[in-house]
Amino acid sequence: MSRLLAAALTVAAGAALAVAAALGIVARLQAAPEQPNTPLITYEQSGRGS
Repeated sequence: MSRLLAAALTVAAGAALAVAAALGIVARLQAAPEQPNTPLITYEQSGRGS
């Protein structure tokens, strides 16, 4: 009986760890970037309209 209990506790701990890791990854992906979103290339505007 103790082996069954140990196996069940191991499975529960593994599942809890997997859920915590998934939530941590999602939180990291939704974090705001540290740098502002500025374009790398800018084009000069001429006085002519097209």
